[in-house]
Parts: sequence; C-alpha cells; structure tokens
Amino acid sequence: MTGDHRHPIFARLYPRLDAAAARAGGAAHRAELLAGARGRAVEVGAGHGANFAHYPGGVTEVVAIEPEPTLRARAVAAAAGAPVPVAVRAGVAEDLDLEDASFDVAVASLVLCSVRDPVRALAELRRVLRPGGELRFYEHVRSRSPRTAIFQKYTDVLWPYVAAGCHVSRPTGDWIERAGFTLRSERRFDFPASRAPNPSAPHIIGVAVRD
Repeated sequence: MTGDHRHPIFARLYPRLDAAAARAGGAAHRAELLAGARGRAVEVGAGHGANFAHYPGGVTEVVAIEPEPTLRARAVAAAAGAPVPVAVRAGVAEDLDLEDASFDVAVASLVLCSVRDPVRALAELRRVLRPGGELRFYEHVRSRSPRTAIFQKYTDVLWPYVAAGCHVSRPTGDWIERAGFTLRSERRFDFPASRAPNPSAPHIIGVAVRD
C-alpha cells in the first residue's frame, strides 16, 4: 500500500478551499491541534503542508507522509518555510515505513475521514509512537445528533466520490479509544458555523495518549 493515490482535480482545488477555511477559523484549529507538541513528530496525510507553519519550537523534526503527488509537491515547498525541520515522504497511513516506538507525537489532521482503512491507520500510528506518546487529532466525525448522523450516512453514498474518499459519518473518536489510546482532551464543534445543514460540519479536536 505504498503507491501514489492520485486525485488530480481535488488536489488542485483543496488548497484553495483550505485557504478559505483557514480564514474562517481553520488556522486557529490547526494551531490548537499542535500547541505544546514536543519531540519527534509524524504527520499522516499532510496534504499541501497546511499544518507545517503551526508546529511549535519544541518539535525537533516532522516526518510528513502524503500519498497524493500533487499535494506532496506543494508540501515539499511548504516544508522549506516551516519553523521546524520537515521531511516529506510518499506513503499511506495504513502502512507506515517507520520504526516501532520512534516518535513522540503523531498527527492526524482531516485525514482519518478519507483513508481507506482508518482502524489500520490508527494501529500504525500507535505502533510508531513510543509508550506515552501523543496522538494529536483534528477530524470530521459522525454527529452526536441522531438527525444529523442520518443525514451524514446518506451523504456518504456520494460524498467520497467527489471529495477524494472523505467520509463524513465515521465515528473516529470511538475508534481512537478502541485502538489503544487514552483520551486526554476532546472538543467537539461544528465548523464552519451555519444555519444550513452541512454534513461535513461536525468536527473533533483533541489529544490521546498511547497506552
């Protein structure tokens, strides 16, 4: 599972969409995600490198994994201006070519919604984290509102085909705890805020620790 995953149209549109989201508050979420992180970090699904500018000085190195070649090229460019050393590599979250217990922090940011096997990806993140290491997560998730969750379920019939595999109805928070992590903090919120129904609005951000 180490080959490129090509989504050329999405890869060209996503940086523009993310820039708009950043202005609406997404940049603050990324800063919250990484605040206080220390040591060696691995980030899966790094995309075009939107998180790189938010890594604090306590992070000694970031190994950023991205399977989409167009986004990966943008991430390489973003790494050159990052405040901490960033090495960008090809790869997928479900099959990390990294040593066991070799990282202090793992970062999953708007990626577990789109990986083909999120349970396996979480197992891989746990494997490469040292005991006591942190998983920093910021993800689309299934809503706790039954009505919204049903809306998300039906949205996921078509949504992944137009959003590079993104699923809006995954219970990612539950999967994190089942994967052998202890939840340290969690915040759930809708983003962007809107009165109109938005199946991708429910989010979760938090920190979990490898048992």
